[in-house]
Amino acid sequence: MKKQFKPILASTLALWMLTGCYNQPGLVQDESYDRTKTGAAAGALAGSIIGFNTGGHDAKSAVIGGLLGAALGGGIGYSMDTQANDIAKALGTGVNNDPLAPLDPNNQIIVSKTPTHVKIIFRDPMMFASNSAVLQHSAHAKVEKVGTLLANYPQTVVGVAGFTDTDGSYEYNEKLSKERAYSVADLLANNGRPFVKGCSYDKAVAPNNSARNKALNRRVEVYLYANRNAMSDPCR
Repeated sequence: MKKQFKPILASTLALWMLTGCYNQPGLVQDESYDRTKTGAAAGALAGSIIGFNTGGHDAKSAVIGGLLGAALGGGIGYSMDTQANDIAKALGTGVNNDPLAPLDPNNQIIVSKTPTHVKIIFRDPMMFASNSAVLQHSAHAKVEKVGTLLANYPQTVVGVAGFTDTDGSYEYNEKLSKERAYSVADLLANNGRPFVKGCSYDKAVAPNNSARNKALNRRVEVYLYANRNAMSDPCR
């Protein structure tokens, strides 16, 4: 039991020592650093355990390992936090983690952060004409801005998913949603080909029982992950 406690104690110390390093000012929109804290905590724990087990089972090795692990984990989180703010600024908005934000028709673009990824929602009215997968001019420019910014973060893994309302068959909407996702993905290929899915009318944000709600459901979502292991099925 003692042996297990030492690396945990060391990881706590390491994270405490590094807290000041990652609470830097200057992020444009969102200064919560949730991902940074999570990444540093996980990295500190893993690093301290590795250091403890490979460095002679002493507290000093555990602390050193914890510091290195926290720095690495926190660095990944800081990068994702920075991306969220950079993208929000480029798109003329802020980071909005309000779970009700997708239900507001005035929010044509929503940039949010979760514990595993950054998500960008592009609402359909500004993106495509009815039954079309060709990006409208203003939408093309905004998606292109995101693609340009991603060139600064070559490790980021990108996923793109299209969503429709329930007008038409599931199969038709699946094809249309995938084509729309590909139109966006083509402009985000600086980090390699994004993962693309057409979700048809699965995972609606609102019931498809009115024109207003159907407009809310027609969207393309872009997901930015630190690595592939963090990816999940956007249609579920």
